[in-house]
Amino acid sequence: QVQLAESGGRLVQAGGSLRLSCAGSARAGSIVSMGWFRQAPGKEREFVAAISWSGEDTFYADSVKGRFTISRDKGKNTEYLQMNSLKPEDTAVYYCAAPSPYGPALTNSNVHLLQLYDYWGRGTQVTVSS
Repeated sequence: QVQLAESGGRLVQAGGSLRLSCAGSARAGSIVSMGWFRQAPGKEREFVAAISWSGEDTFYADSVKGRFTISRDKGKNTEYLQMNSLKPEDTAVYYCAAPSPYGPALTNSNVHLLQLYDYWGRGTQVTVSS
């Protein structure tokens, strides 16, 4: 069974930075690629970023491109989301997610699809004040 746990969310001023972490607990080979989603009050959960198993392929939503950076430590089954130049519209609960290792590889066409991801964390709140 795969368990994901996010941390690092807090209140920050606009223009500031935060780094979120997601620690995965699973047997070896159960976590391949990983991703981040977010959900603001009254809105649907949306894709933020994802990273392939090798770490060589990264994907970003247009709204965060150039400001957020996703990375991972495969040995620790941990991924990170470095968020810079934060804006009030980045306020949301941020969720870590991982697809089944038997599912399709991440591509630009599927990476944003919630149904691609089989495992989810409980989320961490990020609040950006103006």
